[in-house]
Amino acid sequence: MDNPGGIAWVITSSALVLFMTPGLALFYGGMVRAKNVLNMLMMSFSAMGVVSVIWVAIGYTLAFGDGGRGFIGDFDWFGLRGLEGADLLTAMFQLTFAIITPALISGAVAGRMKFKAWLLFITLWSILVYPFVTHWAWAGWIGDMGAIDFAGGLVVHINAGVAALAVVMVLGPRIGFPKTPFRPHSLPLTIIGTGILWFGWFGFNAGSALAADGVAINALISTQVGAGTGILGWFIAELMHDKQTPRRMTMLGAASGAVAGLVAITPAAGFVGPGAAIVFGLVAGYVCYHGVALKYKLGWDDSLDVIGIHLVGGVVGSLLLGLFADGSVNGEDGMFYGNPALLWYQIVAVLAVGAFSFVVSWIIAKVVDIAVGLRVDANDEARGLDLSLHEERGYVWGTITAERGDQ
Repeated sequence: MDNPGGIAWVITSSALVLFMTPGLALFYGGMVRAKNVLNMLMMSFSAMGVVSVIWVAIGYTLAFGDGGRGFIGDFDWFGLRGLEGADLLTAMFQLTFAIITPALISGAVAGRMKFKAWLLFITLWSILVYPFVTHWAWAGWIGDMGAIDFAGGLVVHINAGVAALAVVMVLGPRIGFPKTPFRPHSLPLTIIGTGILWFGWFGFNAGSALAADGVAINALISTQVGAGTGILGWFIAELMHDKQTPRRMTMLGAASGAVAGLVAITPAAGFVGPGAAIVFGLVAGYVCYHGVALKYKLGWDDSLDVIGIHLVGGVVGSLLLGLFADGSVNGEDGMFYGNPALLWYQIVAVLAVGAFSFVVSWIIAKVVDIAVGLRVDANDEARGLDLSLHEERGYVWGTITAERGDQ
């Protein structure tokens, strides 16, 4: 990022990644009942305010400061003091990642979490979890060990997915889960959100090259291929799921498969070619479909499939990277190119991030529960969080049904 073209690209990428958070709000918003749509939008949108302040004040320096031991950064860049030019731009680019990561967690708790509890949770999580994992992967011991994460498979997706699992275990299931069907109220809204996420993901992955160069170009096309084949992998899983019932490919499945493919290619976009990206997308779409189904067998109410898509997809992408990393793309070889050690490093990194994020996220959820209570009461949950928490309605036509609790 030492030339005007590179600077312009990272500025553009920062805007693209920031745009992903409103896209995520629409993606999630369409999947909840009509009586909870504004609350779902609020959970993502509020992260843009909370995390911006935390990142500038303390998050960036903890994540990228020189801590000396590879565990956490120091306070030299507190308040971003001393940063200018390209370094300040890097802080801005990384801020957009710090915003969307806790926002991802909101999908798991949809329909039942107090909004003030959400704000407190993401505040603590953005200080006590996200900077640590970011430092480990991109400035500390995980990177020093030899594991790689191009754009956030570990830092964003596994981190958020494991945190989501911890929170739902503390929060408990929605009233009626798993017997009551919780159908999306607006799949068109979800597909608009999917399109915005897909668009923004080019900044997410190609922007992580921090230059307008060949690695960015490779990441760009690998991202497209991973998303597209993720849809196909999900379709295959839908068609093969149950031979006793009619086989259907669904719009929600297409959206979920695209995101699964995007998640899986994220850690690898700058390290594998577009041919390998086909494998990443197909495997992620197929495996994440079955990962989503696990919530019914294991009893955790992951409302909008954060665990099944982001945790499972992040693990799939991080481990496949240990196999498919191609040194001709960006200097890192995986097992299929003569370096089996990389797969081991990837396994260690996945386990370390998963264990740390789960334990600390569970503790934070417990503390928040004690402090303000995590969950709304049964009456507010049945009424819908838009009215009970925000005194607003998403739709005028939803007045009667939302008050009855049918939508």
